[in-house]
Order: sequence, then structure tokens, then C-alpha cells
Amino acid sequence: MRKLILGIAVSFGLTFGLSAQDSHAGHDHDHGSHAHENTEVSHDGHDHSDHGHQHNDHAGHDHADEAQGHDHEGHGDGHHGECGCHHHEEGAYDVTSTAYHHIGDANAFHVVGDVYFPLPCIVYDNESGSLDVFMSSKLAAHTFSLHHGNSDYAYKGYVLAHGVLKRVKRGLGFPEDKVEVCITEMDHHPVVFYEGNCYELEGETTLDGGVFDDGGFDISKTTTSFMDFSISKKVLSMLLVFGLMLWVFLSIAKSYRTRRGMAPKGIQSLVEPIIAMIISDVAKPFIGKKYEKFMPFLLSIFFFILGLNLLGQIPFFPGSGNVTGNLGFTLVLAVFTFFVVNINGNKDYWKHVFVMPGVPKWVLLILTPVEILGLFIKPFTLMLRLFANITAGHIVIISFVSLIFILGESGANLAGAGAGIGASIPLTMFMMAIELLVAFLQAFVFTLLSASYIGAAVQDHHH
Repeated sequence: MRKLILGIAVSFGLTFGLSAQDSHAGHDHDHGSHAHENTEVSHDGHDHSDHGHQHNDHAGHDHADEAQGHDHEGHGDGHHGECGCHHHEEGAYDVTSTAYHHIGDANAFHVVGDVYFPLPCIVYDNESGSLDVFMSSKLAAHTFSLHHGNSDYAYKGYVLAHGVLKRVKRGLGFPEDKVEVCITEMDHHPVVFYEGNCYELEGETTLDGGVFDDGGFDISKTTTSFMDFSISKKVLSMLLVFGLMLWVFLSIAKSYRTRRGMAPKGIQSLVEPIIAMIISDVAKPFIGKKYEKFMPFLLSIFFFILGLNLLGQIPFFPGSGNVTGNLGFTLVLAVFTFFVVNINGNKDYWKHVFVMPGVPKWVLLILTPVEILGLFIKPFTLMLRLFANITAGHIVIISFVSLIFILGESGANLAGAGAGIGASIPLTMFMMAIELLVAFLQAFVFTLLSASYIGAAVQDHHH
């Protein structure tokens, strides 16, 4: 048991190392939903909405610029015309925006209101080859304050837009020094307002081209001028769980050494029955006599998923990180299972994949491609099952809480808000209880299915 516990601790390090970077690469934000309700942009790119600012008649100026070859519709010069820095005007409550903000990733951890916990930003400039490391608080006027998650300063062109690190497009004449800016909205996208002009932002830096972001591939998201290796909210959650699990299992391993032959006590007595359950109900039935070899892997993914699921149930800092509801994270876990299964597959396993015994050759023309496809479908279903169940639960809870603001018309209807509170509290408590069950269930199911795939690959078949 002591060797098993130490094996789990080592496996945690491998599991965290790959999943941390890929989880950060696949942000789940939909910042288009943060659009301002009352912003109107004319065809020439000017913001003519009435936000309490005085706008002069620039008609003559515009004609003069056009004669000089200035393009106010394009973005090549970095200027969208003179737009004002407008704070978001509260309109109808946007449930979609709130949901995406909750399940998404960010470079600052939201605490409450405009209070954010700063996180390290680690960015690599693809053009200069320089590596910049700074805290996200460097972009804020106050260390723990970000209005709607937007930065007050730009540093080397980097800003925080809705809590996510972005960069002003290069070649637009924007200064590299630390300057005071304002993040505003134009055409449903965040832009930087500086010295009377608005500058476009690059998209988020991702390795997947945005596939795990909005479901569609965008080559521009793979060609940003920088690469982001920051400690984001979800990466911080993984670090916390990784550190906690490492401490737990090293402490248990120490207990087995110092309390040899004695009854377990403390956290040892809590974890040992869970390990015994995984051994007796998962590993032995599905893998067979070779189960001990795979126990560190199975227990690592079980406790890591469980720890992240439980941390995500906490609705306040340092919880609320929707890590297992991120496709990048679940993809890494599924890839681990894929390699463990296929690397350990014996000759009978591969024979059943390519040339299934007892099957006519003409049937193999159909069956073999299906079996090969199945090698990839199995981890794919693992990835989607965990992601979908955790994400759906978070969104349902957010929807119930949003009833308070929807029925209360964002504070305009107190009776409606009271009705929303009366309806949302029991529904939310019920869903949180279900989510607590799902947290354990999904960790168990992922481990169970991984064990079944491993068992099919390592067991000897008798024909």
C-alpha cells in the first residue's frame, strides 16, 4: 500500500504537468456576449452613441481625411475614429454572458464585485523572442480592483479585457510603455481607448485555433504575436488541488511507514476505503490479475478529477474554477488513457482490432476500419462525458440564480426579485446537492471506463 500511495503522488505530477498547459490553451470565453446594449457604430467606424459625452460634428474633418487617403472603415492605421471611453450601462440581465463568464478562464481570479485576485502573466513575444513575466495587477489602478475585469493600464501592449489577457494589434502605433487606457466596446468587441483613438485587440492566444473556445476554427487565433503561458484561474485551481493531493498522499505514505500494523486513523482512514473500493470494484473486475500495475494511474485520475470537481462546487474564491468543464483538460486526461491502453495492448488486443478471429475476410473490410475508429472514439467519449456533465451542472445553477435578476428586472421590481429568491434558493440547493453527487460519480465513471479499456487491452483472449 505504501508503494501504491507513492506511485499515486508521482502520477499526479505527470497528470498535472500536461493538463495545466492545455487547459489554459483552451479558453471557454464568449466575450461577444459582453456587448454594450446602447452602443451604435456608424458605417465609418465612429461611435455616435449618447453616453453623456459631447461629440462634435466631424463631417468636414472626415471628408478631408478621405481626400488624404485615410481609411476610417478599415483598421490598418489602428484608429476607429474618435470613440469615447464608455462604462457599461446596465440593461436587461444577460444570463448567457454571466454563464460564460463563470465557466470561462481568466488571468485574474474574480472574488466579488470588482475585486479580483491578481495572477502571474507569463507571455512570450513571437517577434522579439522575449519572455515577459508580470502580475496582472500591473495592469490595474489598484492591486485587487478591476472594473468588469478590464484593466486601467496597458503594459507592452497587453491589457485585460473581461479578465483575459490580450494584446493590442502590432503595427498600429500603440506605445510599448505602461500607459493609462480604457477598455470599451465597439461592434460587440472590446477595444482599447487611448488618447482619443480606439485600437483593436488580437484574439486570445490558443493552440487549438479556437476549437475549444467557440466550436469553430479561426486561424487568426493561432497566429497571435504572443504565446500565453500564464497561471490562469483554472491553472491555479489545478495547482491547489495538485498540492493538496500531494500533501494528502505523502502524509498517508508516511503514516503507513510509522504506523505499520496499526489501524488507520485520521485522513488515512478516510482515503483507504476509497482506494479499497477502486481496487475491489473497478481494477480487479475489469483488469484482472495485472491490476496492480495500473493502480497508480487509476487512483491518480480518480482523486484529481474528484478534487477539482469538489473545488469547483465552492462558489467563492479560491473555488468556482470550472476545470473539469474545460475540453482542454478533459482531452489531456483522455489522451493519457489512450496511450496507457494502446501501449499496454497485447497481441490478442491488436489482432481483434485489425484481423478479428473467425470473421470472413470480406467482413473485415468493414469491421477493421470500425475497430480502428473505435480506438479514438473511446477516449473521445471520455472527454465529452466529463466535460458535458460538469459544464451543464454549472450552467443550470447559474440559470436558477439568474431568476432573481430576471424576475426582479435587475432591481426595478422588488416583488419580482423576492419571487426569484423564493424560487431560486430551493432549486439551487437541490442542484448543488445533485452536483455534489455528480462530482463523485463522474470521477468514478471516468476511472471505471478507463479500467475497462485497459482490461480489454491486457487480458488474454481464448478462442
